[in-house]
Parts: sequence; structure tokens; C-alpha cells
Amino acid sequence: MNGSTLAYIGDAVFELMVRSYVLEHGSKQPDRLHKHATALVNAAAQSEMIGSILDELTEDELAIFKRGRNSSTVTSAKHQTVGDYRRATGLEALFGYLYLGRKYERLQELFKLGLERTDHDND
Repeated sequence: MNGSTLAYIGDAVFELMVRSYVLEHGSKQPDRLHKHATALVNAAAQSEMIGSILDELTEDELAIFKRGRNSSTVTSAKHQTVGDYRRATGLEALFGYLYLGRKYERLQELFKLGLERTDHDND
């Protein structure tokens, strides 16, 4: 699959992981859940997360990240830099790849490590 397609499914996977994490670790009030989730599901936060775990990726995972990052995108997110948006797309492609490959344990490992290293684990 191309990077954009992997990022498409990876975006949904990442969103679900964040929502599950927020429910387990945060307030149960909907407005606070939404605030916490949106702090994690944006290009800047995703870019920071991939930057924090890049050195932990296998060669195959790094290649998938780069495929997603370098995929041609017509638009970019509002209020985000192009660099952050491209790195976020790479992270989503990686998460899509791991999900479709049923590498759920590795997916959880990288997600948790990214939260810890970006200090989002304590929000």
C-alpha cells in the first residue's frame, strides 16, 4: 500500500488509541475528554511523538514512516507547519502498517513509549 493509504487507516487507529488512553487515564467529563484527546491528535503532537521514538524503529518501520512522510499530499492541516504535518502523516502510516499487519503489541509499545517520551503520559 502507498503511504497515503496507510496513513488513512493509521489516522483512525491513532484516534482510537488516544480515545481509549484518555478514557483510561483522564476525566470522564466529555469536554475534558475532548480537550485531552485533541491535545494528542494533532500534527504538532504527532510530529513530536514520532521524533521521540524514531530511534526505536526497525528498518522496515522506518521505511514505512518515510513512505508516509514523503507521500504526496495536496493539503496540509490548518495552524500546523508543513513539516509537522508530513511527520504526522508518517506516524499515521506507521500505525496503519502495524495495525494492518496485526502487530498490535508493537503498536501499543510505540504508542506508550511516545506518550512517555513526550510527557503526554502525565496529562
